[in-house]
Amino acid sequence: MTYSIVARDPVTGSMGVAVESHYFATGRVVTWAEAGVGAVATQAVPEVGFGPHGLAAMRDGTSASATLRRLVDADPMSALRQVAMIDAKGDVAAHTGAHCIAEAGHRTGVQVSVQANMMARATVPAAMLDAFEAAAGNELSERLMLALEAAEREGGDIRGRQSATMIVVSGTRSDTPWMERRVDLRVDDHPEPLVELRRLLEASRAFDRLFAVFQSGVLFAPAGPSERELASVLADLDATQKTVAPNPEPTFWQAVLLAKAGRAEEARAKLDEACKTNPGWRDLVVRLVPMGVIPANSPLLRQ
Repeated sequence: MTYSIVARDPVTGSMGVAVESHYFATGRVVTWAEAGVGAVATQAVPEVGFGPHGLAAMRDGTSASATLRRLVDADPMSALRQVAMIDAKGDVAAHTGAHCIAEAGHRTGVQVSVQANMMARATVPAAMLDAFEAAAGNELSERLMLALEAAEREGGDIRGRQSATMIVVSGTRSDTPWMERRVDLRVDDHPEPLVELRRLLEASRAFDRLFAVFQSGVLFAPAGPSERELASVLADLDATQKTVAPNPEPTFWQAVLLAKAGRAEEARAKLDEACKTNPGWRDLVVRLVPMGVIPANSPLLRQ
């Protein structure tokens, strides 16, 4: 009832899993990934435990192939399962049970596996693999997205569509695992889940740029940014705003940065633009004064 992909980027080491299905909230069942460990897709009549148990085994150093073989051999309902795994070294393995509902099958390539069941056509896995491999050189999230979109063009799930999920993690284990989860998107119930997943992926990339601005500290530094730094950050926020409109948050933070740089008229214009959708942004400016983000004597406050 699902088509999915697990893959690893051989350049960055990032690993990902993505899925689409005519099933509510497929991501809470099918997709599993852990930074520096691996990724799993478990579907058809799914054994959800293959996700956490598979990651636990790979975390302990067992290869994806050995992990999958062990789990399938111990499962009395293995003929109804479809599952794929990839580990942090790029070993990949897949299983399609003999009793999975047609059209069902999987294809593996270099550090990638695509699998599908209950498909309109048996050619869906091949279309996915071709799209993924043809997109070499793109970031992993884009390649996963292109594989899903290729499956849909090939006919997709014979029942239609309902939900989709994408997870991408880094290839590195660290003391800050929350920083190693690069993409984490779910569309639980939507008439066009891949269209929505694509929109969310673009928004995710845009808000990553906004997050980088916050992380840089430029907004919270006592002194205003240098001209070069300001120009760079404003450009990043412009690019972000184009993607996330009508959400005016990037424009608001442009106003703040311009105010810190003493460019009051430009700051006021940006603030006015942000307030077209919500006047609450004006009140937020005042709340930034006690934090030292906006100087108490800023001309922006007189507005």
